[in-house]
Amino acid sequence: MLRSAVAQQDPVSGPDVPMVESQLFQQVLDEVRQRREEFDAGSHVPRDMIERFKQVGIYRAATPKCYGGDALAPALFLQMIERISEADGSAGWVASFGSAGVYLAALPPETLAEIYAESPDLVFAGGLFPLQPAEAVEGGYQVNGTWKFASGCKGADLLGVGIGAAGGKPRTAVFRPEQVDIVENWDVVGLKGTGSHDLRVTDKRVDERWTFIRGGAATIDEPLFRYPSIAYAAQVLAVVNLGLARAALDEISRMAGGSGITGAPKLSDRAYVRIEIAKAEAKLMAARGFFYNATEQVWNSILAGNPVTPEQTSLLRLSAIHVSQAGAEVVQGAYSLAGTTAIYLRHPLQRYLRDSMVVTQHAFLSEGLYDGAGSVFLGVPPFPGYI
Repeated sequence: MLRSAVAQQDPVSGPDVPMVESQLFQQVLDEVRQRREEFDAGSHVPRDMIERFKQVGIYRAATPKCYGGDALAPALFLQMIERISEADGSAGWVASFGSAGVYLAALPPETLAEIYAESPDLVFAGGLFPLQPAEAVEGGYQVNGTWKFASGCKGADLLGVGIGAAGGKPRTAVFRPEQVDIVENWDVVGLKGTGSHDLRVTDKRVDERWTFIRGGAATIDEPLFRYPSIAYAAQVLAVVNLGLARAALDEISRMAGGSGITGAPKLSDRAYVRIEIAKAEAKLMAARGFFYNATEQVWNSILAGNPVTPEQTSLLRLSAIHVSQAGAEVVQGAYSLAGTTAIYLRHPLQRYLRDSMVVTQHAFLSEGLYDGAGSVFLGVPPFPGYI
């Protein structure tokens, strides 16, 4: 019987231990912390670390149960990504694409059977934009072009590229890694270890059955694949900032007992620091509560057999935008409280600050998406693609 990512036998902690509390998961988190400088220096999370993520179920979390996967409840997967992100934002970002099976579920069943034939642990990465036109040929498409932001591409088992749109949603062509060139140009200020390089495909043919509409209807009838896929894609990225914010506040706590560079009172002895930390904790816990509450509400409704409503999808998207922004604000506040000590590039708060700011730059999490949520609240049509 395949192991579950939710509860499995842990050799030390005992049977039926939730994965996020298992010793194996803790060991993986420790390894991430120890190697995060390596990830930044190499501009990607190496394959051996990807294999470690497979061991704790990250890359079977969105594999259909009918193909041996866990089809994990969204909140449980999000908690795993939150904890990994607390150890390192880049590692959390790369691990978040363990959710990509919700996209792939729009592939025909015979294609899904083929890609999961060897293992339910499947690593998918995609560079979908800018969408490139593809020549329609008999039974498929002839593909050429270059695509950006393929996070985790160097450790992927399958790679996707955007070849046009259908109903406002991008059509994605799926290739084996040997069919795609990775253009290594990921030189950025934050999330350096995500390896979000460009992908280039040169005159490759892809069968129709190896393409899908991202956000299109799943061909698998399991609860996870009724959860709104685009909203979920935003959530798995936004939750990275929950982990980074937690790490930043914990870093201030570690610093609080030490003396400042100028001999000023300890941070813990300064009233303004105590006040700001209390406000930050309240902001973080409130945003986190909204985020997971919205997730659980929609999931429980799905399990009850109800169709997902536009209002529910919008709430998920709003919770993702909000938690991304709130997390970044908490990190910024922690950086400010740390004073001059935090300006050194090797200081942990530098990493948290830069990574959290990059999270908020993602198209799924931009400030402008509040407009979509506001439209739904006021009963007017949101902009295309929001729901």
